[in-house]
Amino acid sequence: MRQIESGKQIIVLASASPRRRELLRAAGIDFELFIPNISELEDSSADPRDLVKINAERKSSEAARKNLGKTALGADTVVALDGVVYGKPRDIEDAVRMLGALQGKTHSVFTGVSIARLDKAREALKVRTECEESRVKFKKLSPEEIRNYIEKVYVLDKAGAYAAQECGELIIDRIDGNFDNVMGLPCSLVRRLIDEF
Repeated sequence: MRQIESGKQIIVLASASPRRRELLRAAGIDFELFIPNISELEDSSADPRDLVKINAERKSSEAARKNLGKTALGADTVVALDGVVYGKPRDIEDAVRMLGALQGKTHSVFTGVSIARLDKAREALKVRTECEESRVKFKKLSPEEIRNYIEKVYVLDKAGAYAAQECGELIIDRIDGNFDNVMGLPCSLVRRLIDEF
């Protein structure tokens, strides 16, 4: 992957996600960490594109306001199938339910990415937000295979109750689109937004 030229610009990652930190490091973006004090909006019947963009923008905007003059990066990821949005599971039984609903089917992974900066004169907050979609086909899974996956991977902090990069071969048949997006941060989109901001 080509390294991102972030120059002297300081990127503030508004996320507690270790996966997003890993992806930014791999992409060659230097960043500072800021964990926003924002509750993500959750609505299982919302348009997933709108939902992730709203959540990402709320994160980047708070980080920009608290880190004056720095460019903030916010992101949010959900899984969607047949008009239902799957965020992070509440507990193990919710994770079992989610994986049961996704098994044998192709679903979408949506990640909203938002870049924001508040100028030093505090005159205006500049924000740019976009969304990327990848398609993921799950294998047909028995209840035992679902339980086996959950025993191997901590799923409670992951949209759709799975991580493509952690034992994904046990549950995923195919990914169409950006693998980084399925992990939670499409680095090519991040690169473009930073370059154009």
